[in-house]
Amino acid sequence: MKSAETEFLGGPLDGRVLPVMLGVFHSVPKVYRVPVPGYHDTPPVTLVYRRTKVPGSRGWRWCYAYDEQA
Repeated sequence: MKSAETEFLGGPLDGRVLPVMLGVFHSVPKVYRVPVPGYHDTPPVTLVYRRTKVPGSRGWRWCYAYDEQA
């Protein structure tokens, strides 16, 4: 399966560029969920990022939306 290097903006992954798996038609999904396991007293959460267009480019990036309790 193919992947694309995609930039993350905001939240805990701010500034990172990570590979994101592409869909059937080689498109990046609209919402990307990153599960984060709980440590000691903190509960596990899921970070939710939404796809946005990069101005002046054909690429995509992920903007931090919110945390979900797992």
